[in-house]
This record gives sequence, structure tokens and C-alpha cells, in this order.
Amino acid sequence: MVMNLFAALAALLTVLVLAAVLWPLWRGARGTVVAVILMLSVATFALYRLVGTPAALSPHTAAGALPITLEDAIAQLEAELERHPNEPEGWRLLGRSYAAQLRHADAQAAFDKAVKLLPDDPELLVEAAQSRLFASAERKLDAQGVSMLEKALALDPPNQRARWFLGVAQRQNGQPAEAARTWEPLLARVDAATAAQLRPQIDEARAEAGLPPLPAAAQARPDSTEATAHAVTIKVSLDPQFASRVRLRGDASVFVIARMAGGPPMPVAVEKHGVQDLPLTVVLDDADSLMPTQKLSALREVELVARLSESGNATRQPGDVESAPVRVPLPATAPVELVIGAAD
Repeated sequence: MVMNLFAALAALLTVLVLAAVLWPLWRGARGTVVAVILMLSVATFALYRLVGTPAALSPHTAAGALPITLEDAIAQLEAELERHPNEPEGWRLLGRSYAAQLRHADAQAAFDKAVKLLPDDPELLVEAAQSRLFASAERKLDAQGVSMLEKALALDPPNQRARWFLGVAQRQNGQPAEAARTWEPLLARVDAATAAQLRPQIDEARAEAGLPPLPAAAQARPDSTEATAHAVTIKVSLDPQFASRVRLRGDASVFVIARMAGGPPMPVAVEKHGVQDLPLTVVLDDADSLMPTQKLSALREVELVARLSESGNATRQPGDVESAPVRVPLPATAPVELVIGAAD
């Protein structure tokens, strides 16, 4: 009986919320949607903790109580959260469900409760900020929403949605130059179709700031001698034995990452490529830096790693395969070879 309730409620909420919430994002930025779909799928397992556990159910739950509509599912989830209010994933899912019904104020309240319980989850922070945007009559992010996005980027610098919405807020607040700087790193990390949609937005922001449009080589290497001197050339390949025994998805991604040697795991610079591009050679430099305050050219030593990701998420996920990390002093004097899947 418990499994039937869980299956009906989780499947109904996930599918209906997915369809309602992600359609606008899919139209505007397809490159980010896959990561969100994967994130929403996790909600199924989170909901099992809340609704699929016998201890969290009302003793009189019966087959006739199974939800058959989104409204029924939301009502049951609301009831469970009244009894178990310290479940951040439950509040997250409730926020998504309200958003699917365009109940933006309720969605904001639900996400705010989730953030209080889970304050260091970057995706949750982005969702909470987005809910505040939609709940605003002016469709404008308030200071708290901006703070959430800034914290999400500090926790997860490659987060594309956080970067996009922060740029939106900056432009709304009369900071077009800052918006352009926030958005520009996305061009090297999204697919060609999304980049083609994003580039005009960046050029408009630059024009508002009195800056020229992006040159044809928008991700061209920096002109400064220091940045060029600190560029590092990396050759990435798959270990032949590894490649022969695994079947890789054609849409898998390869992230080439430079991070502070002995420092936090967040990338200082990163490039994303398709697995079909292997073997490949990339040049990491300041154009690939994620944050203007942390440039590759400011480091004396970096740790380099190449990661094979079927999810396409820059944050490491279970099942990802990495090369052995290599420490390199800067400026690098020779190309660095990274082999993914090589035996230790």
C-alpha cells in the first residue's frame, strides 16, 4: 500500500511539475534543461523519504486515498509537511508543484522554508531565487533573491542557471556591464543553439553600458601578456582499454578543469566538450575563468583534471570518470596529457 501511494504521488507530481515548470526554460535555454530534469528526478527518491516511509503516513491511509490529480497530490504533500515540517526536499517539491499551478507566492514561501533547512544547496538556492522573481509583480529579483544567486555561484561556479538569473538581475538593476560580464562565460559552456540566443542579449547589455559588441571570437584568448603566459595546453584522451570495455553515450560531456592546487574543488577555469571530440587539445586561460575575481593568471600552480560525465553536469556526479589529477606550475612549459579511465 505504501509503495502504491508513493508511486502515484511521486510520479504524478514529477511529471506534471516537469511539464509545467520546464517548458519556458526549454524554449529559452535548452542547454540547461537536461541538468534540471535530472535534478527533478531526484525528487522522486526524496519524496519516498517523506511519503513512502510507513512512519510518515497516516495510519488510516488506504487505496482510495491515492491522488489522481495534481491538486490531490499537493493536498497530500501539504498534509505530510504539516506533520513533518523539517523535510527540505518535501518543501522543495511543494514549491515546484505550486509553481506548476502558477501559485508563485505560495511557491516562494515553500522554497524559503526549504532554503532555511538546506541553506547550502546551490540548485535549491537558484530555484528559490527564481520563485521570488516570478512572485514579484514587476518580475524583478529582490535583494534576497540576488543574494541567493550569488551564494549559489560561490558554491557551484559552473551553475548556468544561477549565472543567467544573476545577469538578469544585474541588468534589471541598471548594471548592464556587470550583466554582460556575468553572462559571457556561458558562451563557452552552452551548446551552439543556446549561445546563438545568448549572444544578442550580451551585446544588448554591452551596448547599454557603452561597450562595443562582442568580437567574432567572443571566447578569444585574452590579449594580456600575463594571461597568455599562464595559458596551459592540455591534451585529453580516453584510455584504450577503458574505451574498449565501456559503451559511451553519444551525448556524454568532457569537462577539462583547472583548479587551485591544494585548494577548494571548485574550478578556476573549465571548458566543456562532447565525447565525440576526443582525443582533443584545449588551451585553458583567463577566457575560461568562471569568476572575474579568480583568474587563472593569478595562480602559480594549478591542478588539472579531465572528467567524463554522462549527465552533462559540471559538478561531479556518481558514475563520472576522471583522469588522474596533474599539478602544473604556471606558466606551463609544455602540453599536459590527461588520460580518462586509465588504471591507477
